[in-house]
Amino acid sequence: MNQGPGSGLAAVSSALLAMSRHLEVRDVLKTIVASARELLDAQYAALGVPDDHGGFAQFVVDGVSDAQWKAIGPLPRQHGILAAMLHEARPERLADVRKDPRFEGWPSAHPDMSDFLGLPIRDGDETIGALFLANKRCPKPEGSCGFTEEDEELLSILAQHAAIALTNARLYERSRELTIAEERSRLAHELHDAVSQKLFSLRLTAQAAARLVDRDPSRAKGELQQVAALAAEAADELRAAVVELRPAALDEDGLVATLRTHIQVLDRAHSASVSFAGQGVRALPAAQEEALLRVAQEALHNALRHSGAQTVDVTLDRRGGGAVLRVTDDGSGFDPQTVRRAGRHLGLVSMRDRASGVGGTLTVESAPGKGTTIEMEVPGG
Repeated sequence: MNQGPGSGLAAVSSALLAMSRHLEVRDVLKTIVASARELLDAQYAALGVPDDHGGFAQFVVDGVSDAQWKAIGPLPRQHGILAAMLHEARPERLADVRKDPRFEGWPSAHPDMSDFLGLPIRDGDETIGALFLANKRCPKPEGSCGFTEEDEELLSILAQHAAIALTNARLYERSRELTIAEERSRLAHELHDAVSQKLFSLRLTAQAAARLVDRDPSRAKGELQQVAALAAEAADELRAAVVELRPAALDEDGLVATLRTHIQVLDRAHSASVSFAGQGVRALPAAQEEALLRVAQEALHNALRHSGAQTVDVTLDRRGGGAVLRVTDDGSGFDPQTVRRAGRHLGLVSMRDRASGVGGTLTVESAPGKGTTIEMEVPGG
């Protein structure tokens, strides 16, 4: 095998580990392309994911600047040799892609490319992507391809692992979509139960006040005060539910800002005092940040809806390369052993699943009448 900058078992191992580290499809695509270009010492690399119409739904490049890519224009659709890679699903190693009969030219801003190596990324019989490299950085006689048979074998290994990484990322994103749908369904049920009960009580109390207004005005006044209190509680329930249903702006704002905003709204929506302190926390992988946010939301939900707490404190601190989340309330508390035997009460099982799913741990400290502390720690990414 050639001894370019990216050759060697260590380089291959690093590339495979990098691919398996990401869970978002776009991150996986970018890592595959960058790894391929570095390993085979090519000037350009690209990866296309097919759509259902014979073109590309996604197209990721490496070795082309953002300004250059913007100038090139829209994603390639039925684009000569690239589209052929999806349909014919076989390796292509060409001395000069411009001389191939399937070549259809490229936009004026497109970089000039000559020698070419392309491989399909396959999951069973399905082609789920096509990986391309161009302009091998090496001396090459006129009319010959810089990419070797050994390069093709190495790229084939990378493509096989890329198929696994890409499939896993797609499954993760699908799983996350289902989780979000389940969260929304749960919140919708809770919203319906809580607000329906409040409105039913509100209706009965208003009817009682109407009957009393003539014969017992003082009692009617008391009933109307109860109407006002019930209406305020219903508004609180609605406000809190809207906060939980609104997608968290993790990508734009980060975990600390998202938690702070969420807790500020909860503090306004509930009679309990809800506070947040967080500083010095580094950005974490997206999956870890989402897990921390969801556990915080579940713990806050328990404290505010079930424990009767007057004070709830949330902290997020750096610990090593990772972070530790702590949600403490002064509510009624419970016996963790009894809850563990009772199954999914208070969402503790789902919280533990979220923590373990991102390599973290979750601990619960509580006792009847002593409040509750839920702590989740995640390692650095």
